[in-house]
Amino acid sequence: MTRTPLSVLDLSPVPDNQTAKEAFENSKQLIQHTEKLGYKRYWVAEHHNMPTIASSATAVLISFLASHSSTIRVGSGGVMLPNHAPLIVAEQFGTLATMYDDRIDLGLGRAPGTDFMTSRALRRDAHTAAERFPDDVQELLQYLGDENLQIKAHPGHGTHVPVYLLGSSTFSAQLAATLGLPFAFASHFAPGQLHNALRLYRERFQPSAYLDKPYAMLTVNAVVADTTEEAEFLSSTLKLKFLSIIRGRSGASTAPVENMDHIWNEQEKQQVSNTLSYSFIGDKEKVAKELEAFHDQTQFDELIVTSDIHDQEKRRKSYTLLSELWQ
Repeated sequence: MTRTPLSVLDLSPVPDNQTAKEAFENSKQLIQHTEKLGYKRYWVAEHHNMPTIASSATAVLISFLASHSSTIRVGSGGVMLPNHAPLIVAEQFGTLATMYDDRIDLGLGRAPGTDFMTSRALRRDAHTAAERFPDDVQELLQYLGDENLQIKAHPGHGTHVPVYLLGSSTFSAQLAATLGLPFAFASHFAPGQLHNALRLYRERFQPSAYLDKPYAMLTVNAVVADTTEEAEFLSSTLKLKFLSIIRGRSGASTAPVENMDHIWNEQEKQQVSNTLSYSFIGDKEKVAKELEAFHDQTQFDELIVTSDIHDQEKRRKSYTLLSELWQ
């Protein structure tokens, strides 16, 4: 497992006592910190109409983060392609690749990353766009390749920005297999279809010009601290966030609490626990054992870690401790 790449997913959360500008500063500090620790890539994700997440203009944020780093790969985890015309995405990421050489990744998702009304405000028909996803992915790949198309992305044409398909079900797993692309599964919030998605991806994978064998990336939650007790305390921020979403609210990044039992009922507790099944919380020894078992079960090729910790210093320390146990 120690030879397996370790990467970061950052939603650029806006803690309840901060602003979006401060969230960007937090992300800047985190990418610089994880770059020094040897993390392979740093991805940010597109969301809309969510006041607690500041990564809506994903390509702009990627440029900001790439400008404040030098070696770590920077990209999207992901761009929600139903919200965009493939040509626009090719131009944006072709521009990024031209600015930052070979450090840009393009992860693509099929969901809108928002609610129905906001999807309409994005001027996209969410249902039709989702149905077009396979065609849009192939169109985008053409724009980034060398084909002599009548319409070209400038910049973008010939940049060969690496494309990854993201998913929380078996749909994108099968599409990634058919197209011969790397696949990243969102097990940090959608654990139910993980093993089915991995099986289908590996069984049906077709070698391509992009990849000669399957490459499976799994995203998990991790909160690592000096003691398991401290990690459990810090992880209440993550649990409160998903409890808020279950209750139909925005999912704020709030300060941790000592005891969740006076906040949720048993049904909500079970629902949050099921959603966060692949969360690794504890001291280095505990998390190392659990991640080793997880690797034995899934044989992931790369682990992407998201750590929703309210205290930014402790958030960075969690990534430090994780890199130490990895080595």
